Amino acid sequence: MPVHYRYGDFPPDQRIDWSKLAPKLGPTAAALARFDETLGTIPDPNRLLASLTMNEAVISSRIEGIHATMLEVFSYEAGQEPRSSWHREDILEILNYRAALDHAVPMLKTLPLSGRIMREAHGVLLRGDRGRSLSPGQYRNVPNWIGCSPDIAEAIYIPVAVNRLQESMAAWERYIHADTYDRLVQVAVMHAEFEAIHPFMDGNGRMGRMLVPMFFYQKNMIQAPTFYVSAFLDNQCEAYYEGLLAVSRDDDWTGWCGFFLDAIRKQAEDDLRKVRRVFDLYTDMTEKLPEKTRSRHTVQAVEWIFHKPVFRRADFRHNLGLSESSARGITRLMVREGILRTIPPEKGRRMDIFAFQKLLEIAEGKELSFE
Repeated sequence: MPVHYRYGDFPPDQRIDWSKLAPKLGPTAAALARFDETLGTIPDPNRLLASLTMNEAVISSRIEGIHATMLEVFSYEAGQEPRSSWHREDILEILNYRAALDHAVPMLKTLPLSGRIMREAHGVLLRGDRGRSLSPGQYRNVPNWIGCSPDIAEAIYIPVAVNRLQESMAAWERYIHADTYDRLVQVAVMHAEFEAIHPFMDGNGRMGRMLVPMFFYQKNMIQAPTFYVSAFLDNQCEAYYEGLLAVSRDDDWTGWCGFFLDAIRKQAEDDLRKVRRVFDLYTDMTEKLPEKTRSRHTVQAVEWIFHKPVFRRADFRHNLGLSESSARGITRLMVREGILRTIPPEKGRRMDIFAFQKLLEIAEGKELSFE
């Protein structure tokens, strides 16, 4: 039998066993605070940490069965053709994820996090051929369910009915702006309830994960919306879905909140290590490369490739206003230093595309193959 959404049981504050969560609250808050403190030392984190944002878009999309690597997505932006039309659509969906977050964040400076912001971001997330028939930017007006079968009777989970959707989202919005015992538990509850309501025809998982940095950013818990939990959730995918299902099946909000607190703490610790490595790489390059290149454009060039870690030399030259000889000299030096490497050109084409290997490997947490 399918698990159904539990009507009339939200918010669950009185049914959460705070004594079980208490040992997790301090360590989780401390881990997030350390991450945010380090974030505050990064000049222009939205640019220097662009690779981490792209990695989030790749992983959150992968959870939903959308597959492309970060190198493939950045290479597509640089002009490299995907291996198939289907692969191109996967890449475009990943780019839509990043664009949706970029669209929503400026709105948070003047508007409260709300259904309006979620709908606008959703409209960006589902733009393009695949999303055109899935009501981008609008709540669903048809039933939906989670499961492998087209038969609702064989569904694993059935979310809110269409005629109760507006009231459920209204209650969800009120909870976002309520004064609660703890903000970290609040974001755990907020995420689970959004997934339980499942307000859109498609994209609910990605939108729900996008909520986390938006909430932390608007509540001044992080200085830039660059904290993401998708990597942890992807590694714990079975536990993630079971935890969400247990909320509706067993009313197990305590178990879910404990799981999500662990996700925030461990992700904050992992992201802290990545941010420090990115900043150390940036500092090392800006200190050492100017002397080697003897170019006044070197620091500007370094900042640009942190933002665009895969690029054509022509774009590098144009965006930085460099001469052909200067652009060639800087990129050649970076190749010799092992900072950049060239991507093999497509058959029949001559296009210099460079990848900032060290940065991409920090973001992905593994060595990359360029073959």
